[in-house]
Amino acid sequence: MTFLIYGANGYTGELIAREAVRRGLRPVVGGRSAEKIEPLARELGLEARAFPLTAPKLDGVDAVLHCAGPFVHTSAPMVQACLDAGVHYLDITGEISVFEAIMAVNDAAVQRGVTLIPGVGFDVVPTDCLAAMLAASLPGATELELAFFTPKAELSRGTLKTMIESIGEGGAIRRDGRIVRVPPAFDARTIPFSCGPRMAMTIPWGDVSTAFHTTGIPNIRVYTGASPKSVARMRRIRSFLPLLGIKPVKRLLQSFANRRSGPDEAARAMGRTYLWGRAANGVDEVTMTMTTPEGYAFTVLSALAAVERLLASPRRPGSFTPAKYFGAEFVTTIEGVELT
Repeated sequence: MTFLIYGANGYTGELIAREAVRRGLRPVVGGRSAEKIEPLARELGLEARAFPLTAPKLDGVDAVLHCAGPFVHTSAPMVQACLDAGVHYLDITGEISVFEAIMAVNDAAVQRGVTLIPGVGFDVVPTDCLAAMLAASLPGATELELAFFTPKAELSRGTLKTMIESIGEGGAIRRDGRIVRVPPAFDARTIPFSCGPRMAMTIPWGDVSTAFHTTGIPNIRVYTGASPKSVARMRRIRSFLPLLGIKPVKRLLQSFANRRSGPDEAARAMGRTYLWGRAANGVDEVTMTMTTPEGYAFTVLSALAAVERLLASPRRPGSFTPAKYFGAEFVTTIEGVELT
């Protein structure tokens, strides 16, 4: 079984490609630029394919692990290419609109015999599996809160560029089953992470989409750790954030993002991410905490685990969240994950 890593010349894609080879896997590495993808392929002894998303080359491939963002622009053509070619699709997106768009083509995926699983990285495997565990512990829950905190977090160029793409849209929560746009830092509260209490604010994380499809819980909020000063600063400037969505401003911000590289090997090895979740039904509640490796390190492990599991599984076509396809316990199979 053969899979292609598209965007293998990017920060996360290259990490995944190198780990795949270390494990003895032989993926095809792909990207838009031959100049950028062929040196990596030569170094790793892999087949290289350079192609734009308008002219995909998926012959002889069983699955695509799509790592080239911003996914709001790149996922739709790659999903369509996979549907047309009868090739399974996975990606490492965290964008709400991408999850919703992929869930909306479930019927087409079933008809073509293709499995679509977005979000098989840190966005959103840990929180999606945590949501599924909480829902199983409290059937009939009507509220779900998820939170994560990474001390001294660093962002890659691709992650930052993806964030810039949606910066003018504000925040998002799910209310009564519908995704609702809210101001940035709409809600802030102290979260009892396993590493200690920490202030956190709501963000438009992918689980606003995926946790609903996984659990059916109609009211969902996702928080990230932030200092009280950061929360106050975000609330002061949020009325100006729509201006950052203007194309010339966005292009300027993207040029700054191109200077980023992401955490180095030591930071990835030493870093930890702390998660917390709560499900409630108005009377009872359950909570749970989790600790995972640093986000990019986790993404490498979970993305490859997802590809290997998918290719080893009986064909099960349709659109799935990670926990919906692999089960809530999937996160516990990733090295370095601890539940409390």
